[in-house]
Amino acid sequence: MKSVDRHLADILAAVRPLAPLEIDLDHALGTVLAEDVTAPVPLPPFDNSAMDGYAVRAEDVASAPVTLPVVDDIAAGDGGVHAIGPGHAARIMTGAPLPAGADAVVPVEWTDGGTARVTIDRPVARGHAVRPAGEDVRAGDTVLRAGTRIAPAQLGILAAAGRRRVTVRPRPRVAVVSTGAELAEPGTPLGTGRIWDANGFMLAAAAREAGADGFRAGVVGDDPKLFLDRLEDQLLRADVVITSGGVSMGAYEPVKEALAPLGEVVFERVAMQPGMPQGFGLVGPDRVPLFALPGNPVSAFVSFKLFVEPALRAMQGLPAGPPETVRATVTGPVRSPAGKRSFARGVLSGGTVTPVTGQGSHRLAALATANALIVVPEDVTELPEGAEVEVIPL
Repeated sequence: MKSVDRHLADILAAVRPLAPLEIDLDHALGTVLAEDVTAPVPLPPFDNSAMDGYAVRAEDVASAPVTLPVVDDIAAGDGGVHAIGPGHAARIMTGAPLPAGADAVVPVEWTDGGTARVTIDRPVARGHAVRPAGEDVRAGDTVLRAGTRIAPAQLGILAAAGRRRVTVRPRPRVAVVSTGAELAEPGTPLGTGRIWDANGFMLAAAAREAGADGFRAGVVGDDPKLFLDRLEDQLLRADVVITSGGVSMGAYEPVKEALAPLGEVVFERVAMQPGMPQGFGLVGPDRVPLFALPGNPVSAFVSFKLFVEPALRAMQGLPAGPPETVRATVTGPVRSPAGKRSFARGVLSGGTVTPVTGQGSHRLAALATANALIVVPEDVTELPEGAEVEVIPL
């Protein structure tokens, strides 16, 4: 059998980052920057008030309480030219530009709130409640570097730097095809021998959580020709195709029957539990990565975390490799077959991880209670209670 590490290495050697494209900021959430972004102006671009109050010269209020004449009103967004002389004050709002001659702002709470004259109750130091120009970013500074995933805060700084469009690596479009004559759409009546399709929803959601645009491409029965027709449709719009089911050793395996003769997808046994049967290849004229995952839901999910998610990161130009792990102490024994790397489901809390009840690859309810995978190496058949283990947080 092929090792887990070798299978992942072969996948990462085959996939390529998506081509960059320029998009509007409204559509950039979740994408990955493909350029360094610099600030064309300082941020903030001018000295401004951090609160509502009065712009003053600090030396004029050093002996407070004092009363000063109010010579101006300055609102946020005011583009006029403003200045105060010695012994004067200007009423100012949060975000408004500081008038020339002023070097501090007295909060309105420290005054009597006067409009013609204001009594200031306490002194302030120079720079008090003033946001200096360039305090956040200087003109020409790099605010974000290529390879940064754009989340809400990153969108904010891009907009603050005046960018309306940015060059990014887009979210990969991931089509998920579930196979099996036994599958029915959730919400429809369940006939004898049928089960509702869980993998399609689970894998499409996992793709979205990994930063891709995941969508279900429906259910296909056990007819290899129908599967190829569905696959051809998806290759027109998908950057990645994930199939679940149809890759084992028995009869009625439509994915394997349809793709193995073409030579584009290699089907292998990987030394892991769950998820031993795996298929991967580049298909179609655009060489679209196709992951043929097992049909058992836990096997499909674990396979996604180990192989598909790193590939999606690589396609977005992000560092890609095995899932990150943490160390924890297992609270109960965990068994594993010799020669396979096992990924037992567990609940990670603090420095301990507790195996969940029900480790079968079909036990989706048990998976839903877990928040971690307990990694058991190939040369270990049993971990005793209290053993220190590597854990993949979910």
